Amino acid sequence: MGSHMKTTIEIQDLLLEEAKRLAVSERTTVWALVEQGLRKLLAERKRKGKFQLRDASFKGRGLQPGVEQMSWERLREVAYEGRGG
Repeated sequence: MGSHMKTTIEIQDLLLEEAKRLAVSERTTVWALVEQGLRKLLAERKRKGKFQLRDASFKGRGLQPGVEQMSWERLREVAYEGRGG
């Protein structure tokens, strides 16, 4: 294992109490649980990678004639025409 660095962290009282109970039941230390949690979180983030929005565009020629000058209210009316909206 690599070298260790000492640090201080602040943990909410209830969370620390729960961690202490878990540590006792698993015969380990809170320090080991914190380290295990950090390793798991870092590995999970590494797997996810950078978010990239997929291309959801469609082929077409833009808005239909006459629509580009409509207000948002009128566009909504047109979109829901005949749909009970």
